[in-house]
Amino acid sequence: MIKLRYIFLTAAAAVIVSLSSCSGTPTAENPSAPVTSPPATEAVSNSSHSGHGGKEKININTAILSELDKFEAKLGVPALSNKIQASRPYGSPEDLVTKKVITQEQFDQIKDQVGVQEVVLTGEAKDVDYMSKLGLMKGHLLVAKELLDQNQPKQAEPHIGHPVEEIYVDVEDQLNERKVKEFKTTLVSLQDLVKSSPKDSKVKTNFTSSMQAVDGAIAALPEAQRSKPGFTLQVINELLDSANSEYGAAIADGKVAAPIEYQDSRGFVFYANELYKGISSQVAQADPEAHKAIDTSFAELIKVWPAAIPPAKAVKTPNDVTKLVKTIEENSQKVVDKSNTQAQR
Repeated sequence: MIKLRYIFLTAAAAVIVSLSSCSGTPTAENPSAPVTSPPATEAVSNSSHSGHGGKEKININTAILSELDKFEAKLGVPALSNKIQASRPYGSPEDLVTKKVITQEQFDQIKDQVGVQEVVLTGEAKDVDYMSKLGLMKGHLLVAKELLDQNQPKQAEPHIGHPVEEIYVDVEDQLNERKVKEFKTTLVSLQDLVKSSPKDSKVKTNFTSSMQAVDGAIAALPEAQRSKPGFTLQVINELLDSANSEYGAAIADGKVAAPIEYQDSRGFVFYANELYKGISSQVAQADPEAHKAIDTSFAELIKVWPAAIPPAKAVKTPNDVTKLVKTIEENSQKVVDKSNTQAQR
């Protein structure tokens, strides 16, 4: 599937990565050049990657599990994300084959999307990445709360653990840069408590503290930025991108074969929908048709997850979900493009 996240930045990122790979010389932005769009990315590291295509690559050395799930969903290999993570580090994309993580035939299907080169985000793209990762934390915690409320601590525990095990380390540098108070210990404390004493009254208190900590980290971004439709829609698309991958990994033969991935995707979609509600009136004013398409697609998406505990049979196929996500992304981009055009006038 052709991903649309950061679509107005992808071309710049792809050119930078390709030039760096081909010539061995990193490309730097010209600080004196007129600004027509937010700074995108800079490529660092001398590691090579295969291909010169424009598709965004997933760094198999640093990607979190929800990003690696895109390969798992495409290839249909159970637990592939964990296998990729466990075999790090990789010197080249081809190491996936030499380390026997996947076969050559499987690698050929995804090689254009595999990278090992570090890409450093800058400007608005960095802020979008920051809020998106915190949004993934929120999604995990939201579904964990539902499961705790239904007296399902064993099902809730992984979703409390994922923010610590998968995401926190990936956003920690940005948290420090933005002078956000450390809250990893708060998340770990909640995880340990749910494991050992799920009925303890402290679980509720610790959960509230964990959610407040994530909200506080999000608030490190200026409110004016967080309320801009163009910015928030990019975050929404990142969350939906991850949800789409998780859902694809959850479904097999029309059934929910992997409840954890189903629940992950539910949390991400529900938080993305919550974010959209906060800007929907602005989007409706800016582009009524785009708003209608986004709003309608969200209404259909929500139906895919009727409850936190999955039904035996999937409500929609992964392909159906992909179509809805693409509709939201395509119409979001219309709003983002219009917003950029107005800002340049």
